[in-house]
Amino acid sequence: MIAIGSDHGGFDLKQKVIRHLEEKGIPCRDVGCTDRSSCDYPVFGRAAAQAVASGDCEKGIVICTTGIGISISANKVKGIRCALCSDPFSARMTRLHNNANMLAIGAGIVGDMLAMEIVDVFLETEFSGDERHCRRVSLIEEE
Repeated sequence: MIAIGSDHGGFDLKQKVIRHLEEKGIPCRDVGCTDRSSCDYPVFGRAAAQAVASGDCEKGIVICTTGIGISISANKVKGIRCALCSDPFSARMTRLHNNANMLAIGAGIVGDMLAMEIVDVFLETEFSGDERHCRRVSLIEEE
């Protein structure tokens, strides 16, 4: 299950990502927002991150206009490693090396087709499990 959330600036892209995932048979939990009305991205970034951190969802995707604010909000939740990606290479590398469990996308930065490619690469790439990357992820997780 993939948690997915957005603010009003990411709402349209979020709806497209949900349809894309459904077409691939990947279940998602939409944590909001529910329309284009102005709203606060931290609410939805946190909701998606909590669903991932609790184990209810395997990974998460969050979307706002730039992806910056909502990724910062998601990363405030313990256990979350949310990466803002604007290209497939970054999405691949953050999974391989950082074991990122959430993806942030800027709806005003990337087009729809590129966003779907980023989502696919992020979800299809497994963590490498190399010792050096495990060590570094552990260092990230330290308080």
